[in-house]
Amino acid sequence: MSSKRRWAVTIGVMTGMFIAALEATVVGTAMPTVISSLGGLNHYSWVFSAYLVTSTVTVPVWGKLSDLYGRRLLYQIGIGVFLLGTLLSGLSTSMTQLIIFRAIQGLGAGALVPLGMTIIGDIFTLEERARMQAYFSGVWGLSSVIGPVVGGFITDQINWRWVFFINLPVGVLAAIIIGVALKEPKLTEKPKIDYAGAALLMIAISLLMLALVEGGASIQTLLTLENILLIGGAIILLVLFFVVEKRASDPIIPFELFKNRTVSVSVAAGFLGGVAMFGAISFIPLFAQGALGSTATEAGSLLTPLMLSWVTMSVVGGRLLLKVGYRSITIIGFVVLTIGFVLLAMFERDTPRFWLYFDLVLIGAGLGLTMLTLLIAVQQAVERTKLGIATSLSQFTRAIGGAFGVAVMGAFLTAGLAAELNAAAQNGNAGLTVEQAQVFAENPNALVEPTAKSQISPATLEVLQEAMAVSIHRVFWVGAFLSVLAFGVAFLLPVQPKRKDDNEIHLSTDCGERMIMAEQTTINKRNQPEA
Repeated sequence: MSSKRRWAVTIGVMTGMFIAALEATVVGTAMPTVISSLGGLNHYSWVFSAYLVTSTVTVPVWGKLSDLYGRRLLYQIGIGVFLLGTLLSGLSTSMTQLIIFRAIQGLGAGALVPLGMTIIGDIFTLEERARMQAYFSGVWGLSSVIGPVVGGFITDQINWRWVFFINLPVGVLAAIIIGVALKEPKLTEKPKIDYAGAALLMIAISLLMLALVEGGASIQTLLTLENILLIGGAIILLVLFFVVEKRASDPIIPFELFKNRTVSVSVAAGFLGGVAMFGAISFIPLFAQGALGSTATEAGSLLTPLMLSWVTMSVVGGRLLLKVGYRSITIIGFVVLTIGFVLLAMFERDTPRFWLYFDLVLIGAGLGLTMLTLLIAVQQAVERTKLGIATSLSQFTRAIGGAFGVAVMGAFLTAGLAAELNAAAQNGNAGLTVEQAQVFAENPNALVEPTAKSQISPATLEVLQEAMAVSIHRVFWVGAFLSVLAFGVAFLLPVQPKRKDDNEIHLSTDCGERMIMAEQTTINKRNQPEA
């Protein structure tokens, strides 16, 4: 591919990734207005859960199908499904419709990021991909900063439905660019699709995600009969999936991938990193509002230094990757991430706010050094015919880790909050009764909702905020522990060979084709008669 064509493809991929990243922030800003328009407050969380579940479970399927049918076709289909769900979401007349259409939107969203990164792995070498981290990190950083602003402006000045409609022209543009610029060889034989494996995997992960998303608020809800049945069903289906995949001629997830040490270690470290990443994003705003008394706007703005640091260190990590290797970068990243979580767990309510921003910068730096580095390591370790499923597997396990992390950390939070409030009530702090403590423990929204918060006496509010601070500190200690585990796992990454001279062949995602050409040249020289 020419340089111009490759850059055109890159712009198309970045455009598709941008609408996927922006969707995560603008919808949350518009949801209070959506509820006032459509009603259904009791189904509020399902608007996000439906999207999260479907966008997660389809990731490995999209990746495998792209290996079989090509990236361009599957990427365009993914954008098409995403835009269909987007259009229908904007036309919703009830909360039930919105939830269903968000699920459809998530089906397509599962293709945008992993297939986008796979396309980049196809057309660029290792060196070029490492340098391009700045562009892709910039997409996520920009969306995280402007998303709430755009969502709020559209909701207040135009109509909440345009929060969805605004994605339509951008998505169509991305599909057209990819269709025109990306050229792939035609299929020479009909691929075999592992339908049974795909169905078992998606259903099993859907059950598991539902259990984690809806039942992970506390240990009590996680261990309800309904959730136990969901988790049990997921385990049974995963066992069946394993049996089917062992017999399949071309399985959805080739288990031989895990025999590759780089892939298995990167996936494990990415899972643990996903736990820490989603835990930080989910609970830091709650810590600011519930424990420090910040407003919703102030709490949301706390993620800005985290994201900016993430983007910056992704760029730095991409540059250093070529010099010191992905193993060293990943280890350093998890060290920084661990330090950030430890300092965050030690942050007290009377500590100067500057140190909170410093902690968030450290956490963002740790995530920036590890997440994309692990992805590049996986892409570097597999042959081109498995690049799609390998890239998708990396994204998939990170998302599962995020859902698992939020559920586990949420359970720690509610258990700790109940214990702290019960102790405060028994000691008679601020006249807090056992009944009041139980009510606040089951519904701590009073600490973040301005109207409910204004009805609490200052003395009681002080007790509640202190209990929330202690409880979330335990959550951050869990994040620090998991970061230490990820740090230990990162040591198992193989040491990357030193870079060769520019005149020699570089091992990259197109290494198979280059090595074949080199070997053919050698054979031709050997077959030539001596002078």
